[in-house]
Amino acid sequence: MKAIVHVGLKPGVLDPQGKAVADSLGRMGFAEVSGARIGKVIELDLEGVSEADAEARVKDMCEKLLANTVIESYRIELVG
Repeated sequence: MKAIVHVGLKPGVLDPQGKAVADSLGRMGFAEVSGARIGKVIELDLEGVSEADAEARVKDMCEKLLANTVIESYRIELVG
């Protein structure tokens, strides 16, 4: 089974990297881009765990290491 974790900044948290990307795209002629937010995707290969246990375990991983829950939110997707 694979767990895909999508991590991104919470609304209202400044994203200087996203601003730089949006500004650069605008200067490159992509005027339709009015903003950008940068996040990360983490893929975990899981073995020997049920789907119900996998979600709980991955949530625990996110809370302890994969996401800074003060400024980031995350979404877990289980595949297979």
